[in-house]
Amino acid sequence: MEYGKRSTCDQCDERLFCNCSSRNYQHVPTVTVTEVVTLDLSFNDITSVAEDDLREYTWLRTLDLRSNRIQSIHEWAFHLLQGLESLDMSYNQLAALNPAWFSKLLSLQHLNLLGSCYRTLGPGGTLSLFRLRFLRFGNPALEEVRRGDLAGVRQLDQLEVYGNNLKRYDPGSLGDLWPLGVVTLRLRGPFQDNTTLVSSILHDVSYSETFLVVADVLLSEKTSIAPFRETNRRRVRSIMFQNATLTDEAIVHFMECAYGTFLGSLISAHETWDQNFVFHFFMFCYQVMNVYKFTSFLPVGFLLKNLRQISIINCKVYVMPCLTSLLLTQMVYLDLSGNLLTDLTLTESLCHGIGILRNLRVINVSDNALKSISLISKLVTRLDKLVHLDISQNAYTSMPPTCSWPQILTHLNLSRAKLRRVTPCLPSTLEILDLGHNDLTAFHSVALPALRELHLSGNKLMSLPPGWLFPSLEVLLIQSNTLNMFGPLDLRLYRRLRALQAGQNRFVCSCEFVNFMVWRWGGAVEGSVELTDRWDNYLCDSPLPLQGQRVDRVQLSLFQCHRILLVSSLCGCMLASGILFVILLWKIHAVWYVRMMWAWLKAKRNSGNQKRRDAAGNAYLLCYDAFVSYSEQDAEWVEEFLVPELEDSQPPLSLCLHKRDFLPGHWIIDNIIHAMERSRRTLFVLSEHFVHSEWCRYELDFSHFRLFDGDSEAAVLVLLEPISKDDVPKRFCKLRKLMSSRTYLEWPQEDERRAEFWSNLRLAVRGGDEL
Repeated sequence: MEYGKRSTCDQCDERLFCNCSSRNYQHVPTVTVTEVVTLDLSFNDITSVAEDDLREYTWLRTLDLRSNRIQSIHEWAFHLLQGLESLDMSYNQLAALNPAWFSKLLSLQHLNLLGSCYRTLGPGGTLSLFRLRFLRFGNPALEEVRRGDLAGVRQLDQLEVYGNNLKRYDPGSLGDLWPLGVVTLRLRGPFQDNTTLVSSILHDVSYSETFLVVADVLLSEKTSIAPFRETNRRRVRSIMFQNATLTDEAIVHFMECAYGTFLGSLISAHETWDQNFVFHFFMFCYQVMNVYKFTSFLPVGFLLKNLRQISIINCKVYVMPCLTSLLLTQMVYLDLSGNLLTDLTLTESLCHGIGILRNLRVINVSDNALKSISLISKLVTRLDKLVHLDISQNAYTSMPPTCSWPQILTHLNLSRAKLRRVTPCLPSTLEILDLGHNDLTAFHSVALPALRELHLSGNKLMSLPPGWLFPSLEVLLIQSNTLNMFGPLDLRLYRRLRALQAGQNRFVCSCEFVNFMVWRWGGAVEGSVELTDRWDNYLCDSPLPLQGQRVDRVQLSLFQCHRILLVSSLCGCMLASGILFVILLWKIHAVWYVRMMWAWLKAKRNSGNQKRRDAAGNAYLLCYDAFVSYSEQDAEWVEEFLVPELEDSQPPLSLCLHKRDFLPGHWIIDNIIHAMERSRRTLFVLSEHFVHSEWCRYELDFSHFRLFDGDSEAAVLVLLEPISKDDVPKRFCKLRKLMSSRTYLEWPQEDERRAEFWSNLRLAVRGGDEL
């Protein structure tokens, strides 16, 4: 092959691993990096490997050529790969194997030759791989394994032989491959047609420590069991049947064959040989033929009395007769999970609860068709040594109020049923309780003082169970419920809790919950309780803006977390501001302005109504020349001096006095405003009494508004006694300004000046020029 025609694979990483799988290469490609360590060429269309195809891969440690269409490999194709440790050439189209391919692979430890279509392991050559530890060979076309084919292989750890159509096997061909840790034999045809061949193979690969896997076989008669006498002689401790089809006759004969010197179990055994020999019996019946037709194991009663562990899983077993159970006097472990047991047939299997299986410590009847917890409790109550009971994945819908259990029962599995509530039926001796994946909405009023581990995941709980019910609890699993939140008060009740899993719940990410989670487990403090599931399981369900966010990454504002405090502070600030504002308004007499404005507007409206009524009838007239505003203490001066001097003058002036002219029955403020509205002037008799008189101040107030209304000549000031403008309230700003800018009349104490005073006053009231 010319290099110019080869494709290039550019899928290499910094670990010097080139993933060139499934890219439709028809020839071995080149790569973009040097010193490649791992090259994956699987699932391509490569048909041949030439002498120079692998020249640039001298640093290679792993080469994967499986599932191509390789038909030919040059004799020296692998000679430069002296550091190669793993070679997978499985499932190609090689018609023959050439031992020369591997002659220079002195470092090779893994070799996979499964698949293809070769009939022998080579044309008379020897596979010399002294460091090889894992070897897989064979295919449907393999017919011969000859002595010397693997003479150069020593100390294999794992061996797999695919020889469903094997016709010839030279005894001793695999005899030197020791010590064999795991051996997998796929010999379906020979088990049926050539048991001598199978016996020779089992003789060569069976050692006491070998884990033997017999796959893809049909064992239906006594003759098909005969080869296993070799495993008996070689004292094999572990045998596993994989994808096997067995009949009850075959199982019985196998047990007969194994009894006496069988040091293991069909799957795993670690018992030592002594005079009271017992062993374990495991049967995984995914494809066991006609198991439901088994009548009993009475034919092997001699063996059953020594069994300590029995597992019959997924075998469609609906009953184990009581007569069989009576033989199991040494049994400590019974697993009948995944079968068809009902309450009735389980009653038969446990001999109606009479306590025959006194040594039984573990029972697993999960995934059957059981419906009554009460019945099960009665069946096991006399099993004094029972510590572990698994009755999960059955059809329970309720739990009775009370139950009777063995006194030392510590493990109970009631998961994956349809229980809606728990009752005191649960034994108080429990240390581990699994109630996961039921329909529980609450867990209360059931105290379990010895409980150390509680599984409640997959229910509908909205809160943690009360911790005081479980003073010894160390592990709590409550994932996938409807838990909204939990806090320090909840956990404080669990005095010994050290591990908690509470993820995948519908958490309400309030400030309290988020702060607690971040403070407690976000690194702020070290606590005795550890969250053993990942933070990715703790997501907010509400409020809506936070939905889907991790709890430890939620950022809440100060207002969200301290709303009441902030609102209270805001209200306090507003109240303080309001008080300050009121004080300010009081200082600047704003209340007075508002009150006067309201009274003035009301008076203006009434005045407008009166003017409209007058316009409809008579013309609107001013009735008085002046409204006299004075203090009651100054009434004597007004009545004796002011009124006679003004009303008796020529022409006379009309004065409005509150004692004489106010309309009885009307609001006094309305009278004041009405009198001012119908007077040309307002005559203020100012004195110390006036300044401190409430009603005089009202009259002064409304006169002040009239000044604001544009009539600056409306007020006439008469000072009975000297008074400074500073004595006038500051809120009467315009009046104070008028006192500063206009002349006012002062009542003279000298008699000779009073005539001039009265003359000026009459002129001011009539509207003369400024004095």
